[in-house]
Amino acid sequence: MLVFAVETSCDETSVCILNKDKKILSHITYSQEEHRKFGGVIPELASRAHLQILQKISKNALIEANIDINDIDIFCSTCGPGLIGGLLVGSTFTKSLAIGLNKPFVPINHLEGHLLSTTFNNKVKYPYIAFLLTGGHTQIYLIKSINNYILLGETLDDAVGEAFDKVAKLLKMPYPGGPEIENKAKSGNKSAFDLPHPLHKNKSLNFSFSGIKTAINLIVSKNKNIDEKFISDVAASFQEIVIKIIESKFLLTLEYLKKRKINISQISLVGGVAANQFIYEKIKKIAHDHTCSIIMPPKYMLSDNAAMIGWACIQKYLLNGFSDLYFKANPRLTIKDGNE
Repeated sequence: MLVFAVETSCDETSVCILNKDKKILSHITYSQEEHRKFGGVIPELASRAHLQILQKISKNALIEANIDINDIDIFCSTCGPGLIGGLLVGSTFTKSLAIGLNKPFVPINHLEGHLLSTTFNNKVKYPYIAFLLTGGHTQIYLIKSINNYILLGETLDDAVGEAFDKVAKLLKMPYPGGPEIENKAKSGNKSAFDLPHPLHKNKSLNFSFSGIKTAINLIVSKNKNIDEKFISDVAASFQEIVIKIIESKFLLTLEYLKKRKINISQISLVGGVAANQFIYEKIKKIAHDHTCSIIMPPKYMLSDNAAMIGWACIQKYLLNGFSDLYFKANPRLTIKDGNE
């Protein structure tokens, strides 16, 4: 079974051809550089870039895989959540191929793509906990099985990746800001600035990051000497409070499960922010202290990519033959919406 997968939910145009045996025949991702000078993604520019490059990289993916388009058995694309322009470009393009070749089309929830990416290279033990840490979402799920996900907590404002990007912009760092802050934090003093810990006394599993961004904005605006040391110290202080927030929610999640006598042995970290080594090491230590192991997808599946979309398609299609040519792109699609 050969799957042709497309991901265009934000500023990556990605195409992957893979099979049910986890063999990736080709995987091409074009990261749009157009947004760097703006310090963030401009939706209209993103959709135009998808439109300009998608057909080209699709042809290149077929050449790299050494197959003909007629050899594809199933087509799939991200149908939400994300930027509506990009979603429409990707889903319309992929649906057209499916219609023209009389093949099934499987709409994939971007969030589910991230959640199921862990199963590509790990033998999972249900139930397990997944921390979804991206530029658009920060969520905690209890994964009971494929198609059975319980949302335990999520951000009430900014996503963690969004907070990284906004703080980086305040410090005049290039976009995307996550890797830049992680790099600067290595030489900074993580105790240099006392930043707020939103919802610290709140026992819910929800997150909040917007207050930290506001605090850093005040620090930057009041400081006249913005040199390399200052930037590194702010980056280190910001990263440290983010780690503390994730750590506190992780411990509250374990407490939540214990009260309900739900036993888990695995913690999944998915999404681009999970690539942050400081966050990974901290969560890994806490997990180890609670006799849990950390499971993650391959590194190339952490950020937005078509491989995770194709793998999610394979799992869902093998489970119940799910396909839906009439599924509409939805920028606010939730996990529940995608599984009703």
